[in-house]
Amino acid sequence: MKRFDIITESDARVLPRGEPVLLARGGHVTPLAQDTLRERRIAVVQEGRASADEALLAPRADIRTVAIASDHTGVKLRQALVVFLRGRGLAVQDLGTDGTDPVDYPDVAASVADPVARGDADAGIVIDGAGIGSAIAANKVNGVRAVMAPNETIARYSREHNGANVLALGATLITVDEAKTIVATWLTTPMREPRYIRRLAKIRELERRGTP
Repeated sequence: MKRFDIITESDARVLPRGEPVLLARGGHVTPLAQDTLRERRIAVVQEGRASADEALLAPRADIRTVAIASDHTGVKLRQALVVFLRGRGLAVQDLGTDGTDPVDYPDVAASVADPVARGDADAGIVIDGAGIGSAIAANKVNGVRAVMAPNETIARYSREHNGANVLALGATLITVDEAKTIVATWLTTPMREPRYIRRLAKIRELERRGTP
């Protein structure tokens, strides 16, 4: 991993896309370089803090693409959130459902969790009646950390402390306005603390253990 005392835009432009770099203690990244690094998905690891491997586990701070889906109980809420997200300039993968016929929440959760795990979406939102079942199902997909967030506080903590990359909402528990506030908080809360990021590696080890 390449080490820098200072990273300028000219440096950032020639770095391999997606490959982390090491910033020396007391090092500096110029504002223009920060924009280029985000665009090229290059993680900057502070020397003496979380490792490069661990840093890559943190959810994207600059979310640009969101996958969203709902079961039959969450159609209206999902449609409202799609408009809300696009109004914020985000690219939205609207994965349905649009009908009133019952669908199974594990299938809906998987439709969101899979593109997030593959990196095809920066974050995911899944909606069912209470949000609980979808969170449980989404968390069965390796690399996904889903949270059922009924309020802003849980949404903020789930990102800042736990690195959640999928948000589960309960359509019967919150209003559209409440959902918009929860989503806005969740999308804009970064995970920066190295001690929190290091714990994601332990979650990954639990995933790798498999069935006893």
